[in-house]
Amino acid sequence: MSESNSAERGNRDEEQVPGAKVIAQALKTQGVKYMFGVVGIPVTEIAFAAQELGIRYVGMRNEQAACYAASAVGYLTDRPGVCLVTSGPGLINALTGMANANMNCWPLLVIGGSCERSQETMGAFQELPQVETCRLYSKFSARPSSIQAIPSIIEKAVRSSIYGRPGACYVDMPADIVDLKVNVSSIKYVECCMPPPVSMADGSAVCMAASVLRNAKQPLIIIGKGAAYARAEEAVWKLVEQCKLPFLPTPMGKGVIPDNHPNCVGAARSRALQFADVIVLFGARLNWILHFGLPPRFRPDVKFIQVDICAEELGNNVRPAVTLLGDINAVTKQLLEQFDRTPWQYPPESKWWKTLREKMKSNEAVTKELASKNSLPMNYFTVFYHVQEQLPKDCFVVSEGANTMDIGRTVLQNYLPRHRLDAGTFGTMGVGLGFAIAAAVVAKDRNPGQRVICVEGDSAFGFSGLEVETICRYNLPIVLLVVNNNGIYQGFNADTWKEMLKFGDATFVAPPLSLLPNAHYEQVMTAFGGNGYFVQTPEELQKCLSQSLADTTKPSLINIMIEPQATRKPQVFENQRTFRSSISFICCLP
Repeated sequence: MSESNSAERGNRDEEQVPGAKVIAQALKTQGVKYMFGVVGIPVTEIAFAAQELGIRYVGMRNEQAACYAASAVGYLTDRPGVCLVTSGPGLINALTGMANANMNCWPLLVIGGSCERSQETMGAFQELPQVETCRLYSKFSARPSSIQAIPSIIEKAVRSSIYGRPGACYVDMPADIVDLKVNVSSIKYVECCMPPPVSMADGSAVCMAASVLRNAKQPLIIIGKGAAYARAEEAVWKLVEQCKLPFLPTPMGKGVIPDNHPNCVGAARSRALQFADVIVLFGARLNWILHFGLPPRFRPDVKFIQVDICAEELGNNVRPAVTLLGDINAVTKQLLEQFDRTPWQYPPESKWWKTLREKMKSNEAVTKELASKNSLPMNYFTVFYHVQEQLPKDCFVVSEGANTMDIGRTVLQNYLPRHRLDAGTFGTMGVGLGFAIAAAVVAKDRNPGQRVICVEGDSAFGFSGLEVETICRYNLPIVLLVVNNNGIYQGFNADTWKEMLKFGDATFVAPPLSLLPNAHYEQVMTAFGGNGYFVQTPEELQKCLSQSLADTTKPSLINIMIEPQATRKPQVFENQRTFRSSISFICCLP
C-alpha cells in the first residue's frame, strides 16, 4: 500500500462521529423514513442528524400526538415510525401513544433521551427509570451500553416492532451517548432486518375450517384491521366473492373490501352478529368492539373460525371451533385453495341473505330519514350525508369522538384498505390530529394530491387542537371537520348556558359534560394561516367543504354547529334521561 493510501485510510479511521449521527444512520439502515417528535435536551441533535440523512422529521406540539403519528405511520407503511422525545415528562407524555400502538398492534419505535449515565441516582435533570417504565407499554425496551452497541439495539427494536404481533418498542439514549464522539471505524452497522417471516396455518385445520364454513346455515365474515395490516385485501375480497359470503368490517377493517360492495352487511351489523351460526374472524379480536363474542349479542352456539398471527389471541373469551394461526393473507389463500379444489358458494337466495337485506333496507331508510331533516341546528346524519356526497373515494378518513365517530362510521364510506383511522381498540381520544398528520405526510410522498379528511367531535378536538399549527407549518393536505355540539356526548345552546349560569358558578352548576357554546374552533386554523369556516346550515356546509377540497394550497377547518342534544337515533336511552333530568334540575334551581 502506498504512503498516500495509508495516510488516507488513517485519516478515515481517525474521523470522529457523534452518537446522534450513529443513531440516525442506524435508523436509516433499518428502513426508517419518518420521525415525529418534540425536541429538547438531549435529543435535538438526533433530529438534525436524521434530516441530514433524508429521514423526514415532523416537529409536533405534544409528545402524545407525536407518538400517535409515528404509530399510524407504522400501520400505513408496515415499517415503524419513530417518536423522538426528551427525558422524564417528555417520555411520560409518549406512553399513551405506546400503549395505543400496542393495543392496536401497530409497529412503533420510541427513542427517548435520558440523563447522563454518570449522574444516575444523583437526582439528575428529569431523571426517571425509563427503560423499566417502558417495559409495561412495549414489546422491547433497552438502552445501548455504548455507541458501538447502537446499531444492533436499533435493529432489534425495529425487528421486534414488526415481527409476530406488531407493537411498540423503546430505545433509551443517555445524553452522554448522544453527544460522545468515537472513531468512525469503530462503528459496525447491522444490515437491515429481513421482512417478517410469513407463517401458514396447519393444513388439517384449514380443511376443517372450510368444512365448517360449507355447513353453515347463516355464515358471516368479519374483517378486522389485522387483515388490513396484513395486506390481505385481494385474498379476502376473492374469498367473499367466490363463496358469495356476507361480510362485516370492524371500524378500521373498513375498506379492505369497499363499503359499497353488495356483500357488505354493515347496515345490519347487530342482526348479522346476533344470528350468524358460523363466523370467520380475519384479524378481528373478540374484545369489547365485538362484544366479547358472548350472548346476547351472539348466539350461544355460534362457531368461530379464528384467523390470527398471535397464538395467545386464539380462544380469548370464546372457545373457537377452528383456529388458524398464521399470516392472515397467507391463511386466506390457503382457504381459497380449498374452495378452488372443491368449489362452493353460499346461496344468494337463502333466507339468511333475505333477512340481512331486509334489515339493511330498514336501517338505511331510518338513516336516510334522519339525514333528510331540514330542521336547524343540523343533526349528525344530515352533516355526514352532505360530507359523504363530496368525499373523494381515495381520501383518508380519520375520525374520533363519541357520537361523531360512531355515527360517522355508519355513513362515511371507505373504498380502500388502511384509509380509515380512528380511536381504535384502546378507544383513545386525542389521536385524530396525530393520525391525520401521519396520513398526510405519507400521502404527500406516495400520492401527491390525495386528501385527508379528519372528522372530530368538539371534545376530541380539544385534546390535540394546537397540532393545527403543525398542519399549517408543513402545509399538509388536511381538511378538519369539527362536529360541534357544545359538549361531551351532549351540550347546551347559548341561551340555556346563559340561564344556567345565573344560578351560580359554573363549577357548581354546569354539568361535567358541557363545553362552551358556539366555540369558534375555526379561528385556531386561521390563526396559523389556514382556511377556517363556521357553518350552521347544510348549504353552508356544502359550499365550505367544496371550497376546502378545491383549495390544495392550504389546510382547512370547518366548524359545524349541530343540535346540542343530537343523538345517534331518535330514541331516549337511560343515560340521556339522566342527563336531561340533570338539565331540568339545574335550570330550575332557585
